[in-house]
Amino acid sequence: MRKISQLFLIAAASLLFLTSARSFGQGADSTVNTAIVPVPRDTNWVARHEGFVKQAKYDQTDLLFLGDSITDFWQRKAPRFGINIWNKYYAPLHAIDFGISGDRTQHVIWRIDKGELDGLHPKVVVLMIGTNNARDNSPEQIAEGIKVILNKIQEKCPGTKVLLLGVFPRNTLKDTPAMDEAPAKINAIISKFADGKKIVYLNINDKFLGPDGKVPASIMPDFLHPNEHGYQLWADAMNPTLFEMMK
Repeated sequence: MRKISQLFLIAAASLLFLTSARSFGQGADSTVNTAIVPVPRDTNWVARHEGFVKQAKYDQTDLLFLGDSITDFWQRKAPRFGINIWNKYYAPLHAIDFGISGDRTQHVIWRIDKGELDGLHPKVVVLMIGTNNARDNSPEQIAEGIKVILNKIQEKCPGTKVLLLGVFPRNTLKDTPAMDEAPAKINAIISKFADGKKIVYLNINDKFLGPDGKVPASIMPDFLHPNEHGYQLWADAMNPTLFEMMK
């Protein structure tokens, strides 16, 4: 019965998305920015979201990481991913990780709308999202999706500060030139969303680039996701700002 209800929920949301797309798309030159239209994914994804909602009700949370696989993999096994770094720095700070691999801005919007932040009052939310939108959305559209997420965080958690990270560099073998260029273009826009107080913007991308300006395999073996060394570089570059915000 629960599985049927989940499938119904996903079908209904998909229908709503298509209906919204038609209504927004009226007119000769109108296009829909899918990066801001909240949608769910499959049943396993919904189940993970529901787990986060339950976690939000019972955990003492001072620090929340929110995003996609790059955030999700903080808690995956070393040395490929970042669990050792997480346990060293963030677990003692009552941190939780609401990253889901494959998520785009529209999925995070849906998750927030459906209760993931309800009842939470973290000191800081670390947000990085948008790289998975790069194949289908323009940098301007992706930035708009990020802005919606920021607004929703502030609405749900008015006393919380947001550490907005610049979208990390990427150069996977399947990337188009436009996808490789997207992070810098997105970051140029979202950096303007910060006020230095409630929202602090931090770009640490230079820590991940080699002399040729590309992401080396020694930091991101697939040229997208950091390994343990990459997560250590991330922590080293982020922690001074983050710890100051946590005070």
